[in-house]
Amino acid sequence: MTKPNFSIDLTGKTAIVTGASSGFGHRFAQVLAACGAKVACTARRREKLDTLVSAITADGGQAQAFDLDVRDADQLKAIVPTVADALGQPDILVNNAGIPDAQRAINMSSEFIDNMLDTNLRSAYILSNEVARPLIETKKPGRIVNIASTLAYHYDGNGAALYSTTKAGLARMTEALAVEWSRFFINVNAIAPGAFSTEMMDGMVARMGDISQHFPRKRMCTTDQMDSTLLYLVSPASEAVTGTIIKVDDGQGPR
Repeated sequence: MTKPNFSIDLTGKTAIVTGASSGFGHRFAQVLAACGAKVACTARRREKLDTLVSAITADGGQAQAFDLDVRDADQLKAIVPTVADALGQPDILVNNAGIPDAQRAINMSSEFIDNMLDTNLRSAYILSNEVARPLIETKKPGRIVNIASTLAYHYDGNGAALYSTTKAGLARMTEALAVEWSRFFINVNAIAPGAFSTEMMDGMVARMGDISQHFPRKRMCTTDQMDSTLLYLVSPASEAVTGTIIKVDDGQGPR
């Protein structure tokens, strides 16, 4: 009988997840650990990270919390060797950290613009390089998954222009780095989620009402519905998949 080329066993892998204190990052850290990876949970909110790590270790997984402000380039450059010393050389990176934008473009301050660009785009570019460099030097493969958004492809003009721009940049960065690092067997892919029930989205719903009633299926996605996509992109099964952006939006919007 033919055996499918598919496995979610991540034993021996070390993963860095940014923005792990809530939302997708919180779920991603748990799922990666459940599949055997040693997980570096990073964010600014240390108390939430400590709670996450306690839950992972209670379930038999391996994880540690690391303070990380992704807007700080020095911290981004220091986190990889720090994690390597504690958990082993990182060979999986999930660039998940991000902040929302509900403002009109002309109302944004320069500080707001810098904060969003640094958090949503610049951080992922810097950290991807910091993870890739030692892998290239040691000739080891790696997996990088960037969390973009369907707003990278569709924006209705009602606020979030800069968020949409950063996520489009993240998608293009995914494609560009995938081409540059293909020869080194470092796969770079992205997931573009639609509206999922997370801390960020819950705040939007509180302001705008239940937007899910405008969706064809009249429901909000839940973070566990992203598990299979993430695991596919970091598992051996996607060895030939790089430079790809997968939309996961439950058919919520146009294409």
